[in-house]
Amino acid sequence: MKTTGNSALILLFLLLLASFKSDKNYYDELYRPQFHFTPEKNWHNDPNGLVYYDGEYHLFYQYNPKGKEWGYMHWGHAVSTDLVHWEHLPIALYPDENSEDKERCTAFSGSAIVDKNNLLGKQTGDVKTLVAFYTSQHCGQRIAYSTDRGRTWEKYEGNPIIPYDETDDARDPKVVWHEPTGKYVMALYRKTSEEEKSKGVSFYVSENLVDWEWKSHVYGYYECPDLVPMKVSNRPEETKWVLFDGDGSYMVGNFDGEEFSPESAKMRGDFGKNYYATQTWSNIPEEDGRIIQIAWMRGGEFPDMPFNGQMTFPAELELTKFNFGYKVTRRPVKEIELLHGKAYQWEKENLIPGINKNLVKRVSGDCLHIYGEFDIKTCNNFGFMIRAGRNDPGTELLYNVKRGTLSVLGSTAPLAPIDNKITLEILIDRASVEVYANGGQTVISNCFTPGEKSDDLIFFNNGGEVGVDKLSIYEVESAWQTD
Repeated sequence: MKTTGNSALILLFLLLLASFKSDKNYYDELYRPQFHFTPEKNWHNDPNGLVYYDGEYHLFYQYNPKGKEWGYMHWGHAVSTDLVHWEHLPIALYPDENSEDKERCTAFSGSAIVDKNNLLGKQTGDVKTLVAFYTSQHCGQRIAYSTDRGRTWEKYEGNPIIPYDETDDARDPKVVWHEPTGKYVMALYRKTSEEEKSKGVSFYVSENLVDWEWKSHVYGYYECPDLVPMKVSNRPEETKWVLFDGDGSYMVGNFDGEEFSPESAKMRGDFGKNYYATQTWSNIPEEDGRIIQIAWMRGGEFPDMPFNGQMTFPAELELTKFNFGYKVTRRPVKEIELLHGKAYQWEKENLIPGINKNLVKRVSGDCLHIYGEFDIKTCNNFGFMIRAGRNDPGTELLYNVKRGTLSVLGSTAPLAPIDNKITLEILIDRASVEVYANGGQTVISNCFTPGEKSDDLIFFNNGGEVGVDKLSIYEVESAWQTD
């Protein structure tokens, strides 16, 4: 009996030890992002159903619970009170009609709103109903709802709200409220014929969230539309509507509740290789007033990781009228500061090639937030070598003065100096680099797989002097580790 008792104690100890090791390594793998969202395991892609309610940001996302490859789409679910620390919740939406198929009737992308006026008639008590609109692939556009702050979900008994048409590739419903007409609007990607040129966004309207009437179609769009009213930052009395495409490109124009009238050419929203399926949160409190966007970093690679895919860091959008026209700018949300660790600061440094060596040689780490204001003076180029090591040159981030371009990880974007100066804000995580230049007028979002233990940072300039008017670098702490 004594031997049996000792064996039981040893087994319990081993289990506790294994649990401790598991917790210690939780979200700490080599290419596990430390402040970008990833699922615990398996495949994920598009952000879905972004809605704020009762102090929580809801993030749903395309998720395959069966493995690390695309298919068998469900809606994964997480919530956050600060856009930085995320709590995983159980899967929210499952395939319809008990489908076990890789694609048919699986829960494709969509959006979510707060049913403030109980139009769906599901509210019980004071808790408002959350309503999710999604594409049940090859089974029509459908509704699911939650009456318990998003913790459990039911499928609407009258589904589909827009039936499936085998001649029409229709998906990714984004539902928004249009105040002037007092109606809800659905922006739905559609390919209405076999011709590629038929691809675009159709607009439907509804007074009750269930019955939808087609109104118009805009050509030249593909997947995951987003329709956003935006006040012009330097003309506060003016509001425009921005129609985003799946790749984050957009047009600025007017929307009368039925038809979008563009007033600009289509503009590129990001110059990186890993930026897709952009969406914005609905129901952001008026006192906050921000337009907050997130995207899937499509095409990223995460060798030997238990997950496959990550999101961009949430960003605040602003629409500004410049001398060349309207433009959407994008910068990381201020909540990144919640993760700031050790700080490094420099001001009014004048760097001459080969003399000052590496200004930032004291900085080391795999997660950094960099903000710098640079006077290009007489230099030909300047930039950073990111995640460098003893036998690893690192990843080059380069501003070419003569060409007026910013380059990183094979992506190049045009970038003109403002008053002979360039500003750069850079987020470096274990598997991604995001660069916001000149106040977010130009953005590059890329994934990468840096060398293990290559944690150094190098600042360089060539061909002449560069002025470092201001440079702040912060080590970024993990959003997932609690100790």
